[in-house]
Amino acid sequence: MGIHHYFKSLSDLETLVRCPGRFKYHEHNVASHSFKVTKIAQFLGTVEEQDGQEVDWKSLYEKSINHDYAELFTGDIKTPVKYASAELRELFSQVEDEMVKKFISNEIPPEFQAVYRERFKEGKDGSLEGRILSVADKIDLLYESFGEIQKGNPEPLFMEIYQEALSTIVKFKDLKCVQYFLEFILPDMLSEKFIPHSELKERTERLIRDGG
Repeated sequence: MGIHHYFKSLSDLETLVRCPGRFKYHEHNVASHSFKVTKIAQFLGTVEEQDGQEVDWKSLYEKSINHDYAELFTGDIKTPVKYASAELRELFSQVEDEMVKKFISNEIPPEFQAVYRERFKEGKDGSLEGRILSVADKIDLLYESFGEIQKGNPEPLFMEIYQEALSTIVKFKDLKCVQYFLEFILPDMLSEKFIPHSELKERTERLIRDGG
């Protein structure tokens, strides 16, 4: 019970597989995703700061590293499902919020509960830090889906996830960090060699025709 239980739960985040129930060449978990999002947010915040914006680094780091802790209680829900409708997304948020509140009340000592309610609340708000988090989260999702497409995964879901992630990123193109991502980072990603679905099909048919 208490903080010991909280510390122990952090290891459980490593067992939560992202995009469950689908064939993937590379498995990702919630713990590694949170770390990557924090590192991406750090770079995006650096771009904003060098553009003259005032970044609240404490807020940005806390929002980033904690943003998916609630998935410990609900598991990872595939992006197309989670965002199928505003009503469904709101329902998921309400469930997560209630379960986090219950966890804090049961496991966090009273003197720290107010701090952790703030840390574990939805971080993707209208602040600069919240908007950076929204972008960083989708950039990591973009890389996860692109990695599967690049390896020739024929599952259409990853193209759907890729398109949804990029569409969300573009909505924040007023941010300097998003402009930088679209101008310099995304072109580098797309310049990498990978096997298109059509080529994968041709290779498969050729191997069958030639007997391997």
